[in-house]
Amino acid sequence: MHSTFTMNSTVKFKLLKSFITLFFLFCGALFGAQETLKVPDDKLIKIEDKSGMSADEIRQLAKKIDKLQSSPKQLRWEDLSPTPTTSDWIETKKGEWFRGKIKGLYDDKLEFDSDEIGIYTFDFDDIKSIKSYHMLSVNIENRESITGILRLEDQNVAIIQGDKKHLFSRSKIISFAPAAKLEKNFWTGKITLQLDMRGGNSKQFDYAAQANIKRRTAISALSFDYLGRISVVESIETSNDHRLNEKYDRYLTRNFFWTPLFSEYYTDKYKNIDAQITAGMGIGYRFINTKERVWSFSGGPAVIYTRFLTVEEGTKESNYSPALELSTKFEQELSAITDLTYSYKLTLSGRDSGLYKHHMIISFENEIFSWLDLDITAVWDYVAKPQENAEKIIPLKSDYQLLMGFGIEF
Repeated sequence: MHSTFTMNSTVKFKLLKSFITLFFLFCGALFGAQETLKVPDDKLIKIEDKSGMSADEIRQLAKKIDKLQSSPKQLRWEDLSPTPTTSDWIETKKGEWFRGKIKGLYDDKLEFDSDEIGIYTFDFDDIKSIKSYHMLSVNIENRESITGILRLEDQNVAIIQGDKKHLFSRSKIISFAPAAKLEKNFWTGKITLQLDMRGGNSKQFDYAAQANIKRRTAISALSFDYLGRISVVESIETSNDHRLNEKYDRYLTRNFFWTPLFSEYYTDKYKNIDAQITAGMGIGYRFINTKERVWSFSGGPAVIYTRFLTVEEGTKESNYSPALELSTKFEQELSAITDLTYSYKLTLSGRDSGLYKHHMIISFENEIFSWLDLDITAVWDYVAKPQENAEKIIPLKSDYQLLMGFGIEF
C-alpha cells in the first residue's frame, strides 16, 4: 500500500511538471507572436551586427532571401518585383514601381529622389513595398536604430543586418535614413525669395527671403529657419529685420520627442533691437499624425539676452531674462498640389525683454514642379512691451508681412 501511494505521487508530480512546462511554452509563444517585449523607458534594446559582413555581402544575402520568398508560380507582370542592383525601389499601393534613392522617412512622409520625377514626397500609407539597395538606419520603437538592408511588404518589415534578419511590424517604424558616411546625404532644404523693385514716380525696393535647412537621421532632426526683410522707399530704409531659429529634436517614440536645444537670433533696428538671443530646452508631442494632417506641440524653459540699439540715459543697454517658450505647428494637405502650414510661437519673459511676444506664420505651398513651389506666406509679430529708444519713441507692438515668392527645394 505504501508503494502504491508513492507511485501515484510520482505520476502526479510528472503530470504537474508537464502542465507547468506547457503553460510557459504557450505564454512564450503568445507573447513572442505579439512582440510585446517590455523595455524600461530609459533603456533601449541594442541590436548589434557581429557578423563582420560588408555592405555588398549583406546585399547578396538579401538577394538570396528575395529569391527564396519569390514563388516560382508568379506569371503575371503585376506579381513580379525588381531586384535592387544599384538603386532603391519602392512600390505604391496602385502597383507603380519607382527607382531611385531613399532620402528618408520622417513624420510618415517618405522622401525619394528619382532621375525621372526628381525629389518627391510620398505618404508612407501609400507605399506598399520597399526594396532598398543602400544601407538604411531604421529607428524602431523601444530599440536603438538598426542599420541594414530594408524590405517592406504591406505590414511586414524585415531588416537584414549581417547574417541575421530582424522582423517587425510596420507600425513600429518611427523613421529611417540612409546610413551613409557622406554628410551631404543627411541634408535637405528649401529657399524662397521675393524681390520687388519699382521705379518711375516713386522708387521702392523690397526684399524678403525664407530658408529652411534640415539635417535628419533616423533618430534626430536638426533644423534652421531664416526669415528676413529689407524695404527701401525713395532711398530711405523703412524696414530691416532678420530672424534665425534653430531646433534639435531627438525621437523617443513615434509621437514623443525631446529638444535638448532650441535657439533664436533676432534683430530689428526699427524695434530698437540690436540683437536678441533666446536659448532653451523642452519636450514635444504630436497629437495628430495622419496622412493629411499633422499637429504637434512643444515647449520648455529658456533664457533671453537682449541688447538695444539706443536707450535713455541711465538705462541698461542690455539685459537677461528667464522665459517660457511654447509653440505649435499644424500641417494640412489641402489638395494634391497645395499644403497649408501654420506655426505659432509664444514667449513669456521679463518686462525689459518684451513681457509677452509671439511669432505667427501661415504658409500656402503650391507645387509647380517637384523642386519648385509658389509660396504665399503671412507673418504676424507682436511684442506687448516694446523698448523705447533714446528719443523716447516706442515702436509699434505689431508687425505684419505678406510674402509671395518661388521656393526651390534641394
